[in-house]
Amino acid sequence: MARKNYSEEFRRQAVDLYESTPGATVRGIAEDLGIVRGTLRHWLEVYGTGKKTAADGTLTSSPLQATPSKSSPSGPADETPEQKIARLEAENAALRAETTKLTTEREILQRAAKYFAGETRW
Repeated sequence: MARKNYSEEFRRQAVDLYESTPGATVRGIAEDLGIVRGTLRHWLEVYGTGKKTAADGTLTSSPLQATPSKSSPSGPADETPEQKIARLEAENAALRAETTKLTTEREILQRAAKYFAGETRW
């Protein structure tokens, strides 16, 4: 398979798209752009700001920029119950938004496939 060369402008725009799209995932953006997820992850390490737009539109730190730690994956240890509830509700909203987006895209693709399959019967 041939190695593709992307311009620096394209790379920066891909990173900006990931960081500015509410609730975006690396998988979703990579598929939309037709690139490999690992490539986009590398570009995020090189060109990324470490910030990401959450599903609710707020600016948060990108999970990809964080260094892996041995702390609890559920959140900071000094988190109050109210903060934990707020964090989990925001995470839940982001996951619901992603699920809704994927469901809608899947329905559109299924309709398009049926439409084009019907047109190709000669």
